[in-house]
Amino acid sequence: MLLTKKSEYALLSLISIARSDNPKNVDVLSRELNISKSFLAKIMQNLAKHDLVVSHRGVNGGFALKKAWDEITILEITSAAEEKLPSVFECSPSLGDCPSQRAELCTIWPLLNNLQNRINGFLEELTLKDISS
Repeated sequence: MLLTKKSEYALLSLISIARSDNPKNVDVLSRELNISKSFLAKIMQNLAKHDLVVSHRGVNGGFALKKAWDEITILEITSAAEEKLPSVFECSPSLGDCPSQRAELCTIWPLLNNLQNRINGFLEELTLKDISS
């Protein structure tokens, strides 16, 4: 799957936040998870922009989940972290947008598209709570 460290770090950060009684700031998460602070800050900004976390200011500030962890899907998290839908293959979801410009010759596109749709469905059903337990 073409998921990067962004998705991995987003998942780990959200699990840590979900298990905490208080908001967690980037400094704490960075040390706890051994992740570059600047890289993690960008990821958390994307998660906030996609309404997965809310930022609290102040001495005891940090990030908290915007909704219950059993309502946040893995597809939402990975899409927010990667800033696009995660994909298994570099195929386009439509033949008209084929990156190789050879869609009419591709006999495996239906299989790859079907597989991608199933993976998306699986990630949409799986929640943050499911992977945290």
